[in-house]
Amino acid sequence: MKILVVNCGSSSIKYQVIDMSNESVIAKGLVERIGIEGSILTHTPAGRDKVKLPSSIPNHVVGVQKVLDALTNPTYGVLKSLSEIDAVGHRVVHGGEIYSESVLIGPKEIKTFEALSAMAPLHNPPNISGIKACQKLMPDIPHVAVFDTAFHQTMPPVACMYGIKYEDYESFGIRRYGFHGTSHKYVSERAAVVLNKPLDQLRTITCHLGNGASITAVKYGKSVDTSMGFTPLAGELMGTRCGDIDPAIVSVLADRKQLSYTQVDNYLNKECGVLGVSGISSDFRDLEVAEADGNERAKLAIDMFCYQVRKFIGSYAAAMGGVDDIVFTAGVGENDMRTRARVCEGLEFLGVHIDPERNNVRGKEAIISTEDSPVKVLLIPTNEELMIARDANRIALEVNAKK
Repeated sequence: MKILVVNCGSSSIKYQVIDMSNESVIAKGLVERIGIEGSILTHTPAGRDKVKLPSSIPNHVVGVQKVLDALTNPTYGVLKSLSEIDAVGHRVVHGGEIYSESVLIGPKEIKTFEALSAMAPLHNPPNISGIKACQKLMPDIPHVAVFDTAFHQTMPPVACMYGIKYEDYESFGIRRYGFHGTSHKYVSERAAVVLNKPLDQLRTITCHLGNGASITAVKYGKSVDTSMGFTPLAGELMGTRCGDIDPAIVSVLADRKQLSYTQVDNYLNKECGVLGVSGISSDFRDLEVAEADGNERAKLAIDMFCYQVRKFIGSYAAAMGGVDDIVFTAGVGENDMRTRARVCEGLEFLGVHIDPERNNVRGKEAIISTEDSPVKVLLIPTNEELMIARDANRIALEVNAKK
């Protein structure tokens, strides 16, 4: 079976086609600047050069059509016809409390996704636009939604509830949901394979560290706590997001800077984090260069990030009654050996011992702790697209079996 994986943003479409017989990516690409002048599709068939295809792309329906045209193009395509696509897996950011696992998409589900858009106004609407576009152009195959929040629905109330009036949770759904769930699920499962240990016997802390970052406590294969909250703004400071702060700061900023709440929200999401602290960049590579040149604010931004990740690791070890393994993933986690080492400095009391030589690795699976380290530390590149494809494949097989 071949699965098309689609991740729609407000002005973009990321896609992959995965052959499930060997779980290989046979094509991938990106549509950019949908509805904006200069829109372009960059298409990369496996083992061949990428192809750039500029054209007018006014909406997601046209964008998806351009993707399908590229996939079936006689020169640079990878499919003889669209009939080779057996199902489409869609990333949907927010599934609320309703969805604890992936789901076959029908009219009822679309209406539910739309109702949940208030919880993820920047993400769910374009996700839904992509689903509708794909369903219009490929109406006869299963479409499956895979949620960023689903993996975290196993969190107990003590971990996911906030100290606000219970009635407001009931009325508005205000609670911790967590994000990056597909990534946390994938790397925690891969860690068990790499360690050759049963998943249901491991207490794992997964660190998805990129421009957006989150930490998750995975106890015996289930998420029991996570750093992001009602929105992806919570947790450790990130590239441009502030992370956890005193809630009273919101009203102080609104008053002192004469900002509306919408402007404060934009400020906390796009102007803070390591960018705001350093005044230089949200990119850790730029910060490390500046730190090496003696920039104290760059050093402070990196130190704050590592300190906060370390605090989450310590707190989650306490929450789970111990920790067996720690996993680093995503852009910074997979590629920045210095950040990994700095995060683990001071965790020796937990039984964490990094091997500098083993840690000298980027972007591939590795155990980076010492041979005798009681807590194993791993680098596992994330693969959210594969997880989406696996769920879409499973549900498509179930649908076909009922025919």
